[in-house]
Amino acid sequence: MKIDRSLIRSISLFDLMPDEELDRLLQHASARRFAQGEAVFEQGGAASSFYLLLHGRLKVTQVTEDGQQIIVRVVHPGDLFGFARALQRVDYPGTAIAVAESVTLCWPTELWPNFVEHNPRLAVTAMQTIGERLEEAHVRIREMSTEEVERRVAHTVLRLANKAGKKEESGIRIDFLISRQDIAEMTGTTLHTVSRILSAWEQMGFVLGGRQKLFVKDILALEQIAKGEFQRRR
Repeated sequence: MKIDRSLIRSISLFDLMPDEELDRLLQHASARRFAQGEAVFEQGGAASSFYLLLHGRLKVTQVTEDGQQIIVRVVHPGDLFGFARALQRVDYPGTAIAVAESVTLCWPTELWPNFVEHNPRLAVTAMQTIGERLEEAHVRIREMSTEEVERRVAHTVLRLANKAGKKEESGIRIDFLISRQDIAEMTGTTLHTVSRILSAWEQMGFVLGGRQKLFVKDILALEQIAKGEFQRRR
């Protein structure tokens, strides 16, 4: 099935690419739809494809040696992911799961070197993405090593609001299903602790929760908490 270039023309990675190059890129692509909860690929599986997320949201999880599951990143529309070849790996380091119905484009992994060679912007974007992931990993390690849990949760909610927030009149809605367990896995803590923190924030009017929903009502308060500058009323 031929894929229309208009599907990806609006993505910054491709907006300056000539039509003929874009068509050549899409000639080898296939589109796939994933239902909520379906895995795009699994940790340890052979890295047979790399992907571009067109629509939806994914979470990438890893299971540690001691059996603990953690969420290492959230994939947003327009993101490249699964390019294990660029990391000199033959397997996927994590599991990518659709947290909402999602649509991807995918290419065979063996085409990665050719794509990078003929599309310098793709190579630069991949390097930037890897750099951003490393930086985010370092930040999260620093947070878990030096900050109390409430600040870590605030940092995580702020990152989600920045990347996947939909502004509304009374605040910012996290625009995909996110559970308290997900936030616990992102912050290296327990479901009980995250539930206690979010319940306290709800009572103070900072957020609104619900079943796998999160609405930020007071972004400034969360920024103060993240910085360790919030002063609770006595």
